[in-house]
Amino acid sequence: MSTSLVSIIIPTRNSGKTLNDCLQSLKNQTYKNIELIVIDNNSGDNTAEVAKKFTKKFFIKGPERSAQRNFGAEQAAGKYLLIIDSDMVLSPKVVEECVADMENDNGLSGLIIPEESFGSGFWAQCKKLERSFYLGIDWIESARFFKTKNFITAGGYDEKMVSGEDWDLSNRMKKYGSIGRINSLIYHNEGRTSLKKTIKKKFYYAGQFINYANKNKRGDAFKKQTGVIKRYALFFSKPDQLFKNPLLGLGMLFMKTCEFACGGIGYLSINLNKKNEKYITGKSR
Repeated sequence: MSTSLVSIIIPTRNSGKTLNDCLQSLKNQTYKNIELIVIDNNSGDNTAEVAKKFTKKFFIKGPERSAQRNFGAEQAAGKYLLIIDSDMVLSPKVVEECVADMENDNGLSGLIIPEESFGSGFWAQCKKLERSFYLGIDWIESARFFKTKNFITAGGYDEKMVSGEDWDLSNRMKKYGSIGRINSLIYHNEGRTSLKKTIKKKFYYAGQFINYANKNKRGDAFKKQTGVIKRYALFFSKPDQLFKNPLLGLGMLFMKTCEFACGGIGYLSINLNKKNEKYITGKSR
């Protein structure tokens, strides 16, 4: 078995409610040669206190998660990098499988780790149902496990991106090899979410999507990622899964329709504002 060091990077901001479970799942990995690197963005809760129980590598960095992740990679000593979020819980063999696959196939530059949502309340269950359709869909999933040297050579995450940065990095990593996937799961804690919270989040991230769009809009993956009809076709391709619980299926479709609508408004509003700013600036000159 390989003994290569794996550096696990976790960006945080007010993550005290979920961070302990996340870090404990990392300590419980069957693969033990890991280092934990927590990069916090000036949290106002007990995030720092929780993190320091698990690691000495705790740093402060902002303004967004791409910058935090890249800074974490600069502090890393491992041959491999695993980038996760603070609301994730890893099943025990995630790191073991990732290292084994990388060591057995030199042609790999990154690995996708499948995700499954959990949470409390109706809308969290809708989100869980939605995510279940994305397993094995390469234009939705993105890599989280990388060879450090390839990550550094590729320039890490694009820090101009607040949304779509995972897809963008996976696209660039393909220059150094193929993207594989493992079987062990990451469990994504949706908490007790609400429709309002979900829509508000989508509005924000869609508004920040312009940098990813400008950089990747010519690619086939981008057309699929932004195609509303393509997404609905994916859902309806598995009617037994979609309507196993009819109320949940209808709720998920309603949730996604609201997200698409508000996301479109968010994207257009930011894009139009930027165009107006350029026009006004140019006119003033």
